[in-house]
Amino acid sequence: MPDVVKIFALSTCPYCRRTKRFLSEKNVEYEAVDVDLLDDAEQERVLEEIEEMTGRHSFPVVVVGSEIVVGHDEEKLKKVLGL
Repeated sequence: MPDVVKIFALSTCPYCRRTKRFLSEKNVEYEAVDVDLLDDAEQERVLEEIEEMTGRHSFPVVVVGSEIVVGHDEEKLKKVLGL
């Protein structure tokens, strides 16, 4: 399993909460960034980073090494995490 799993989420997004819960239930350690809770400048920077990675502003975005999973997709997450 990769060392770093990062999730970009919104604190109010039900799909983001499901994805975090899925990762926790699978005992996957992850770093979460709730984009809507960042200050304006940091939020803008992170949104630009997400758009560069995915071509859009959709949440959640899970980054596992060089793999990117957009949206709550447990099958894709299992595949990229080797579960």
